[in-house]
Amino acid sequence: MIDLEAVVALRAVATRGSVAAAADALGFTPSAVSQQIKRLERSTRVALLERAGRGVVLTDAGRHLVTSSANVLADLERIEADLHLTGRAGAAGAGSDSGTAVRRVTGEVRVGAFSTAVRGLLVDVLPGLRAEHPDLRVPLRESEPWETVALVASGQRDLGIVHRWGGVALSMPEHLVETPLFTDVADVVLRRDHPLALAGAAELAPADLAGEDWIATFDSTICRQWLRRLFDGVSNAPRVVHESMEFENHLELVRAGLGVALVPRMGRPPLHADLVAIPTARPASTRDISAVHRRSQADSPALQAVLDAVRAAAAGRVIR
Repeated sequence: MIDLEAVVALRAVATRGSVAAAADALGFTPSAVSQQIKRLERSTRVALLERAGRGVVLTDAGRHLVTSSANVLADLERIEADLHLTGRAGAAGAGSDSGTAVRRVTGEVRVGAFSTAVRGLLVDVLPGLRAEHPDLRVPLRESEPWETVALVASGQRDLGIVHRWGGVALSMPEHLVETPLFTDVADVVLRRDHPLALAGAAELAPADLAGEDWIATFDSTICRQWLRRLFDGVSNAPRVVHESMEFENHLELVRAGLGVALVPRMGRPPLHADLVAIPTARPASTRDISAVHRRSQADSPALQAVLDAVRAAAAGRVIR
């Protein structure tokens, strides 16, 4: 009998690219992941991984197992969701004898989200879920949107909160369901004594900002891709001088007079008196926030409880 947990570990190696990265995604040690896959190799009597330089790659048999197991794992998720639904219906029926319906959500929903969604949305959602559903576990992992999509698609996360800026593409596999939440806005943050701020502009066009030094996230991020897209057609811009993954650091670097930054409103702390925020125009800097999950989990009461809480929090959100 094939060990399905070991198959999940092998899938994690396939999607993450290494045993160490797979272990980090699954919450195990690299040794534990290696042992799972070795046991799987012994039980199937075929090699699933092979050395490639300092790392490993999947063999043809390993890739076949990962591909073939996708439907099996999806079916198991649907069966698990059906069991929870049956159990919940039974509990409600038992409660109805006394006039009280019981709604008890149990299990685990692993969430992946980008940093500003963590502090701007999920820090409000998770405490409420814990209070309403004490038997529901919702572990959180921070990750970039395309990494989150890959983690949800491969079964390593159950629900993802992602964003897409303007026309920057975010590939969505067919077996994922995307639920739109709301639209966030990003502003150019400048020192209050900056000439553009002193001019009192209500909005800024890329041409107004072509000569500025910028503070930005790393080149591999979607936010940085949007900053480049913002300046399409403007020569030699943006000139990124300082890089940091934390927008709060961006604000402090701007305050120190070291450049300007494009900072989303969601999760942004109140601006210091030394700073001003001005939106961009032609194009506007907006990003659509959405939730993603596997279609096979659509009937999971646990996942729906988390998704409902996220949607409720998003519905009441006004980005100013």
